Amino acid sequence: MKRKKDPYFDSIDSIHKSLELKPVIALKNFFISSSSSPHDNYSIPISSVSKKGPEFGLSIRVLRFLRNYPSFFEEFEGPLYNLPWFRLTQKAVELDKEERLVSEQFRDDIVTRLKKFILMSGTRKMLPLKIIKGFRWYLGLPDEFFKDPLDYVKGCGRFEIVDIEDGLKGLSVFEESNNGNKRKIFSTIQKNAMNSGVYSGGENEAIAFPLFPSKGLRLKQKIKDWLVEFQKLPYMSPYEDSSCLNPDSDVSEKRLVGLLHEVLSLFVEHAAERKSFICLKKYLGLPQKVHKCFERHPHIFYLSMKNNTCTAILKEAYCDEVAVEPHPLSNVRKKYIDLMKESVVILRSKRGSNSRAINQENADSNDLGVFMGLVSLERCLGRDNKKNGRVKSNKQVTFLTMSTALRSKYVFIQVWC
Repeated sequence: MKRKKDPYFDSIDSIHKSLELKPVIALKNFFISSSSSPHDNYSIPISSVSKKGPEFGLSIRVLRFLRNYPSFFEEFEGPLYNLPWFRLTQKAVELDKEERLVSEQFRDDIVTRLKKFILMSGTRKMLPLKIIKGFRWYLGLPDEFFKDPLDYVKGCGRFEIVDIEDGLKGLSVFEESNNGNKRKIFSTIQKNAMNSGVYSGGENEAIAFPLFPSKGLRLKQKIKDWLVEFQKLPYMSPYEDSSCLNPDSDVSEKRLVGLLHEVLSLFVEHAAERKSFICLKKYLGLPQKVHKCFERHPHIFYLSMKNNTCTAILKEAYCDEVAVEPHPLSNVRKKYIDLMKESVVILRSKRGSNSRAINQENADSNDLGVFMGLVSLERCLGRDNKKNGRVKSNKQVTFLTMSTALRSKYVFIQVWC
């Protein structure tokens, strides 16, 4: 199916600026964790971070990257050898405090999203910490979680660190139960269907996915007919065991769409790079060509190619404000993006000031050259008159030149011939 561009989804800054913001926040967190002077806005020398570019996913030098974001990082001369030092700006410090406050206040919400993410892994109910770390940006997990995962999730359910293959560690979840019966977890699709009165919570009930066609997107008639029948199929929750399903059936396809819908609904921006789902194939039971599912359902997902990155976006989250619960950190991320945009204004202002200074210097140099040329001409004419024994006439030759160095006033140099 040919992809159709949608300007609305391609212009959402909270999604497309997120990739640019990610290394900025990682460096901001490094400043806070590494600096020994929080009273000075967490200042550190450039030498302590200059060789850590790959750790933050940078393709350019760290020094250049820091200078690209003066609204986050303030440069100043260090106490020794005039080496560059950097510290966080006051606005960045205040936003960091707000982010930590929100993370603490809504810890239960963030852990619940992590728990749901793990419970979609089938009967194992476990994900490697390595995988969770790869999705930390999308889930909004703070650095404190990875220092001691069990301490961070304490009081939010029963978790356990387990050993898995290849010497990796995993985080498993034990499902909660009431009187010996497992407590059922409902997906976002199921909750909205129950609120609308079209779903009673039973098994094998059909739930139609909300569709949001992009303007100008037309489907072939046979695809429309298939979609009508697809919507009538039973809906299987992504938290239920799907091992009994035929992987080539339409019911399995609908279960996959529901799983991708639920995963994206848990994320901060309700969007993620499409390639990030590749590492989830083994643990969430995804098919080999899971990326094709986004293409086959353009009324549910949108694939944006902005910034040379294929990003999968959950349409419902941006077309129905009450359908998908917003992530607690979504507003803080937007404030970070607004602060990041201020760097563009600051750099543009600096470039304008430097350009005016260079132009002024060049103008002064040119005026000095013209003045010295006229002085030389006067001396040559004087020597020539003296050599030929000429008598000065009353005729006056006036040389007129414009001098910006002398505040655009006319300078007259009179030479008697």
